[in-house]
This record gives sequence, structure tokens and C-alpha cells, in this order.
Amino acid sequence: MAVGTPAQKLRILHVLRAPLGGLFRHVVDLAREQAARGHAVGLVADQLTGGDRATQTLAEMQPTMQLGITRIAMHRNPYPTDFLVLGHVMRRIRQCRPDVVHGHGSKGGFFARAPGLLPGAADCVRAYTPHGGSFNYKPGTFINGVYMMAEAALARATDMFLFESAFIGRRFDERVGYKKSMRRIVLNGIAETETVPVVPNADAAEFLYVGELRSAKGIDTLIDALKIVTERTRHRPRAVLVGSGPDEDALHAHARRVGLEDCIEMPGAMPASQAFPRGRILLVPSRAESLPYVVIEAAGGQVPMIATNVGGIPEIFGPYADRLIACDNAEVLASAMASELDRDPAQLKQRAAEVRDFVASYFTISNMVDSVIAGYRDALAAHRPAIKLAASPLPTSSHTGD
Repeated sequence: MAVGTPAQKLRILHVLRAPLGGLFRHVVDLAREQAARGHAVGLVADQLTGGDRATQTLAEMQPTMQLGITRIAMHRNPYPTDFLVLGHVMRRIRQCRPDVVHGHGSKGGFFARAPGLLPGAADCVRAYTPHGGSFNYKPGTFINGVYMMAEAALARATDMFLFESAFIGRRFDERVGYKKSMRRIVLNGIAETETVPVVPNADAAEFLYVGELRSAKGIDTLIDALKIVTERTRHRPRAVLVGSGPDEDALHAHARRVGLEDCIEMPGAMPASQAFPRGRILLVPSRAESLPYVVIEAAGGQVPMIATNVGGIPEIFGPYADRLIACDNAEVLASAMASELDRDPAQLKQRAAEVRDFVASYFTISNMVDSVIAGYRDALAAHRPAIKLAASPLPTSSHTGD
């Protein structure tokens, strides 16, 4: 049986940095479903982030991860200890003998692919999903230039790009332009159980934000827009900002400065499924995104949304992308918020149901995993066209080695 054929069970090692947010959810869903399909799967992740939730999630996954889960301190930006992490990943590759090493995000992508540039690199396919990462930096800045040079170098050690959105694929072409590797667009997906309408709590706030508390998410614009709404309409709406991040203190101060501390609640981070009932209309005021899970999850839960026209968000809204608004404009956001407050509840529900139906058709975990594994197999077929599987399987998988 040739390597890469549909019947072959693969050995897959995922490498990521932070076990939190949409990237972590993607890896968890992908790894769990790959293991459920009989593949031998393992993870390498950062041990500095994620807190108790990440620890619990990874502990729950451990029994099904045949190649194991290891954590080591990783830093978001370049750091002196990066060479230690690189050594750890290289040892894991030698121990696990994976068919595929799949890097996620800028740092995970570096650690997964950099060994392929070194002499005597292990014979495996190297796949990469950016999840926005380095491609979210503003063009023309020094940091963007540095990261794009790194992406160009690492592209030569990449067998398969699995872009999470067409937007990131286009951005890669614009800023890196490397075309020799194989590529696929693989949309993030949710489970069928997540396409059940969310019922708001009786005391739900008018508006809700769910995500990281950092500048790229545009939460300062949300606060300014809320101030405009309170000044220009008969409403004095409340907003719940769910999440954590580096700008939390600054956002508290911003709310106090504009006199909205009594209208804004910041309860900390929690799963999106727990956060959604706390508000009636989700606000996504982002300045930059790739293909945000929170928008897919909210669409699946039939949550009314006001979102900005950035990154891959138009791909999630599909035929309803004309409902999206410009980013970084408090006046525009305030106008949309006031309009939604005045909209008939039945119409709000209908509009949300339309987006839900589109998302439920295309953004599924099954489609996501099918596409990823098909990408692996195409890369393996190109990478090892003459290799056959031996007769004796390794103890942890039906795959027989390289």
C-alpha cells in the first residue's frame, strides 16, 4: 500500500505555541477527530499560557494521543530560549517518527518547519497553518518585514500550506509569494451540536464581546461607539466584554474616562458557549482577523452580530457579507448598534438564521478534518512517491515507519 493512500493510518505531530483562543480550539478539534479516525497523533505546546483550562483540556486528550503531549516554555516573539524549544521539537520528531509535522501559528510554524532547513532533517511532510499570526502585522512596518523574511525562508521547508481562509492565502501571495509548495484552503469548522440557537439569559446585556482584550480586536472602538449610542438615542445599553488580555487595565480605564463604568461588565475569560447567553447582540469590532472561531460559533448559535469587514470574516458571512461594517470607526459602529437595537426581534432572529444556515453547510469539523487529511495525503504522495509500507506495524499505530 503506497504512502498517502486513503487506507493508511498516519502519524501526525501538531506543534503550536499558546493553548488558548481559536488556534487552540482548531488544533484540539483536529487532533481529537484525527485520533478518532485511527491516526496516531501527538502535540507540542507552550507551558506558559492557557491556565487551568488548557491543562484540563490537554489532560482529557492525553489518553487518545498515541504520540503523547509535551509542553515547553515558548514565547510569542523571538526569544533566547527558542533554540531549546527547537531542540525539543527535533527530539520529539526523532522519537515519534511522524509522517506529518503540522505547525500552527507563527511560532508553532517556525518550530515545526525550521528543522527541515537543517542537514539530516527527518523524512516527514511539513504542513503549516498560519492562523493569521505574522500575516496580521501592518505592511511596511519593521516587524512585518522581519516576519515576512522568516516566512519566505521557512516556505522552502514547507510541503503543504493549509490556509484557514482565502484571505490569508492572498496575503501570503502578496507578502511572500512562494509558489513551489502545495496549498489548500481549509475552513475552520464547528460541530453539529453547535448549530442550536442560543437563548439569551433573562438579564442579558444588549451587547456582548467575546475574545482577547488587545488592540487588534478594536474594543476601544466598541467603548467609544457605546458612548455615542448613549448620547444620541433613548437607549443606555449595557455591554459585557468577555475575555482577558494585555489591554484589560487600559480598557477599564477607557470605560471610566468616558463615563461608562456602570454600563460595562468585564467578567474575565470563559468558553464562548457560556458567554453567548450573557448578551443579545455580539459585537466583533476587530481591526484584523484571519478566520475567527467566535464568529463561526456565534453564527452557528444564531446569535445576532455586528462585525467588521476584515480578514476572513466575509468568508464566514458568505452571501450576507454586505452586512459587515468598516473597522476602526466608532461612528459607523454606533450607527449599526442603534439600528440593531431598533430592529424588530423577529427580523433580528431571521437575519441570524440566514447566516447560521450558510455556516452550518460549509464550516463543519467533518469538512475541516477531511480537507486537512486529504492535504496531508497529497503532500505525502508527492514527498515519498516510491515508498511502501512494511509488513510489521509500530506498536502505537498501523503505520510501519519511514
